[in-house]
Amino acid sequence: MSNTKSDTYEGFSAEERAAMKDHAKEQKAAARRGSKADKEAQAEQDLLAKIAEMDDSDRVMAERVHAVVTASAPQLTPKLWYGMPAYALDGKVVCFFQSAAKFKARYATLGFNDPAKLDEGSMWATGFALAKVTPEVEERIAALVKQAVS
Repeated sequence: MSNTKSDTYEGFSAEERAAMKDHAKEQKAAARRGSKADKEAQAEQDLLAKIAEMDDSDRVMAERVHAVVTASAPQLTPKLWYGMPAYALDGKVVCFFQSAAKFKARYATLGFNDPAKLDEGSMWATGFALAKVTPEVEERIAALVKQAVS
């Protein structure tokens, strides 16, 4: 095996390191909060503040995703997860919104983690590219979120 520059491990990208730092801050902030209700209320405020900081197109999509997810699955708790808007059930993140700018991608992503019940046979999707959130996309998101928590 050659030892060229392309063969060497460069470590985490700046974006990945920033996401890990965000996660550490989120964990520390959550540990300092009082009651469960206080924690949930502050977590949603943190999520909404993070959405407000996003670039225009990401912000518009994140606002729509937030509205659809909270209406479709009110049992999910909004929170930040690695600096991204996320929605948890019993403390476990079910789904999240990753802005395009977060990792310098050409599209935003709606992702689902292991607790999401999206199983379809032996293989199923857990991530969906979002270029814009249309009424049809909102319907698809609502259906996915409802399935994820069923």
